[in-house]
Amino acid sequence: MATDAHSGSPDLPTDEPVHVEGTDHLDEIVAEHDVVLVDFYADWCGPCKMLEPVIEALAEETEAVMAKVDVDRYQQLAGAYGVRGVPTLVLFADGEQVEQQTGVLPADRLRNLIEEYTNE
Repeated sequence: MATDAHSGSPDLPTDEPVHVEGTDHLDEIVAEHDVVLVDFYADWCGPCKMLEPVIEALAEETEAVMAKVDVDRYQQLAGAYGVRGVPTLVLFADGEQVEQQTGVLPADRLRNLIEEYTNE
């Protein structure tokens, strides 16, 4: 099902995180996919680096799309989502923001959160 659900964007890999290239790009990703987890991160952030392998694993293991937003590069986008600290994770389901968490969350907690929305 994952490949069918994502067939509208053949250039968008769903088994690895997608680096967001601005507001319009994020809006497209959210509109085209049922469940999207957005990781607002910074290259200098130690906790963000700890979270990176978790995000990569979730991209492979779940049906959700993992999207990454560099807060230094896209400050206005981060501001639009009220990001005050990194990492901040924002979960979208059916085009709507349903969760927002700041800080590193354990992989199993993130997986359960995603599965709440992908297994409906």
